[in-house]
Amino acid sequence: MKRDYPHLCEPLTVGRVTLRNRMCSAPLGATDITAEGSPGPRTQGFYELRAKGGAAVVTVSELVVHPETDGSQMLRLSLKTPGQLAAFSFLADAIKRHGSVPSIELSHSGQYAGTYMVDKKGKQGLCQYGPSDAVRPDGLPVKALSHEQIADIVAAYAQAAALAKRAGFEMVMVHAGHGWLVNQFLSPYFNKRDDEYGGPLENRVRFAREVLAAVREAVGPGFPIELRMSGAELFDGGYDVDEGCRIANALEGLVDIIHVSAGSYQFGFSVTHPSMFREHGCNVYLAKQIKKHVDVPVATIGGLSDPRQMEDILASGKADLVVMGRALLADPDIPNKVMANRGQDVVACLRCFVCMAERAVTQTRRCAINPRIGREFEGMDVVPAAKPKDVLVVGGGIAGMTAAATAAERGHRVVLCEKESELGGILRTEQALPFKRDMYELGRSYARRCEQLGVEVRLNTPVDAALADEIGAEAAIVCVGSEPLALPMPCEDGARVLSIDDLYLDGAETGDEVVVIGGGLTGSECALLMSQQGKKVHLVEMRDGLAVDANVRHRPILLAEVEKAGIDVVLNARGKEVRRDGVVVTLADGSEQLVRGDTVVCAIGQRSRSAAVDALRDCAPFVRVVGDARRPANICTAVYEAYHAALDV
Repeated sequence: MKRDYPHLCEPLTVGRVTLRNRMCSAPLGATDITAEGSPGPRTQGFYELRAKGGAAVVTVSELVVHPETDGSQMLRLSLKTPGQLAAFSFLADAIKRHGSVPSIELSHSGQYAGTYMVDKKGKQGLCQYGPSDAVRPDGLPVKALSHEQIADIVAAYAQAAALAKRAGFEMVMVHAGHGWLVNQFLSPYFNKRDDEYGGPLENRVRFAREVLAAVREAVGPGFPIELRMSGAELFDGGYDVDEGCRIANALEGLVDIIHVSAGSYQFGFSVTHPSMFREHGCNVYLAKQIKKHVDVPVATIGGLSDPRQMEDILASGKADLVVMGRALLADPDIPNKVMANRGQDVVACLRCFVCMAERAVTQTRRCAINPRIGREFEGMDVVPAAKPKDVLVVGGGIAGMTAAATAAERGHRVVLCEKESELGGILRTEQALPFKRDMYELGRSYARRCEQLGVEVRLNTPVDAALADEIGAEAAIVCVGSEPLALPMPCEDGARVLSIDDLYLDGAETGDEVVVIGGGLTGSECALLMSQQGKKVHLVEMRDGLAVDANVRHRPILLAEVEKAGIDVVLNARGKEVRRDGVVVTLADGSEQLVRGDTVVCAIGQRSRSAAVDALRDCAPFVRVVGDARRPANICTAVYEAYHAALDV
């Protein structure tokens, strides 16, 4: 068989272990962790899905090696806890039985202990430890580790590695990046010690060398050790890529793979986890530089999901392995698709941070476009229907396409009707925003999937009760979506007012000074786009904050982009009147202000197409209303409701 992506499909031997391809699953936090730190059944399913999808290595994250000095709510492994070793053994078995190498990340948060605690006030009672005495930006004091504590932590890394091997893991990863403890010792910013662990680089790498040497002694020769490091810290006072190369060179003799990430928790979440405002593969240059200075295989990571890009990274010698995190939540089957020459079928991650926001808020996992994530053991697999039915799906947006594809995959005969000339619904608007191109491509991916599954698609076909009766469906899933709200205020004759659809779908032109009314997620993104096009932009919001409907991970990143763009933000301002020269708003104190502009863009929200829904409520024995047609929300809600509706038919 001739491979479309020969470099990605090539095996690689590290130590005594052979990886079946060059695509690995990055460590992503577990889903259900018991109070004692054991992995629950959902965690097993969470990691097993990536193994089923064909990843060469599936790394479990994060195993806290020394709970005495690291109070984070993550996995722990100790013989003192009954059943804990067994739980990890079941987890390793679940990964191995699908041909993947099970690995586990050995971690210590250092001065960031408590980062993953849902009760953020709880970390106030923790003692934060690091290389040096310090005070965190949030005011928590950090206490320098003593020599005795350092020795104890080094021994704990070794013990955790030995137990992981005993449980059946075939590889370990030592986390030395992202501002965690090992990285804190490596960093001139965090490490202010004046003993043998601080000062010049040869001292700052001492702790890492001791940890790696202890782990090697614990697991023996031939057992692969992967070092995860930040190629550069990418903030003032941290080490740069040149020093990152020297660190890698100083440690390569103790490891089998160097996994090069970027940044630090404190200074750049969107750098370490590239947001939609950054290029795919924006951190690959760090791996490329480090690879020039070491002889062990180098892995790279950072917003990667396109097989063509990943193949080029390996073919051009920038790295030896590619690692995916969020991409394998959106589409766990990327490696299998690549191996089968089906790269065009990959469903790309949106980089919307729903997965990481859910982790921060509820300690579970959720993916906006993959309803199975974190719920793999809940009977949510697509299984053939006992009796195939005629299914009508009304609306060809993301909800409609999800419902149609899922129903067709179950063996139902599906007709999908869309009133427009193209599938995609609201996703079609995203083609206008360069930083949301992946969302537009999602619509195209789902349209191809519907075609491949034999869904009968009828474009330019609005559905009413008469047409539904004519089709005679046994089940109908109504996904007619929503429509923009109109401005609830008077508009002067001659004022130029545009909707988001006018702007994004119809290509309407604005003047040089734009007022965007509505500072939610859609309005904030619109203002950012207008600014990128060189317009002077004012963003008006009646609440006291922007993008309050954005998730907790994406929102601060978006707000930083708005601030960087220099957009004039007017909060606590309620629109009173649209004039030809701008918008008159009423401020919180009752005063009025004219926000000047030659074009007004309305982004105040959506409303369900309730009339269309009401007309179809009796169109079949089984009727389910999903997505924005039920209640305007987001892609995640639409996909989940549509998926479950199709499973229920």
